[in-house]
Amino acid sequence: MSVTLLLVLVTVGVSIWAFQNTRLLERLLLWPPALTRQRQYERLLTYGFVHADWAHLLFNMITLWSFGSLVERVFSAWIGSIGFLLFYLSAIVVSILPTYLSHQRDPRYRSLGASGGVSAVLFAAILFDPWSGIILFPIPLPIPAFLFAVLYIGYSIWMDRRGHDNVNHSAHLWGAAYGVLFTLLLQPAVAAHFLRRLLGG
Repeated sequence: MSVTLLLVLVTVGVSIWAFQNTRLLERLLLWPPALTRQRQYERLLTYGFVHADWAHLLFNMITLWSFGSLVERVFSAWIGSIGFLLFYLSAIVVSILPTYLSHQRDPRYRSLGASGGVSAVLFAAILFDPWSGIILFPIPLPIPAFLFAVLYIGYSIWMDRRGHDNVNHSAHLWGAAYGVLFTLLLQPAVAAHFLRRLLGG
């Protein structure tokens, strides 16, 4: 079984369980006071395995499944399957740290979802194949991955500054940045590969 499939199955299983068990959901999501007062630091990871609703869960898992297989295949050749797993799990943690630091004294704040880790995987995949097609619902036609990346970053920055919805856009941005930096630090030659593919079409 691939690591990507395992991550999808575990995340779906835990999320569905938490849909039916509010106590479990509250125990796993990121709630800053639980870290600062109760030292439940595992929440920096477990929040990535629970979701707000079915749409949230399905969007993240479809994206992870669609791009995780490519990234897993490449990363496994470099650092093994365990290395890919640690990349994903560390992306979940790293992507939420800025949010935690800015809300650590806010008892009203909560965050959940795999978006930070998924963004890391997605942006690593874009480095490998910038011209792959990505579908933005409800638009039926795919757009080039590199263009999606530009739109995604711009939209996330704009919405993060507005701060009027319940989406953690900061985690999206930091997850994307982590995916790019991790990949380039692991294999600097990917930068030249990306530029060749981008310019070559």
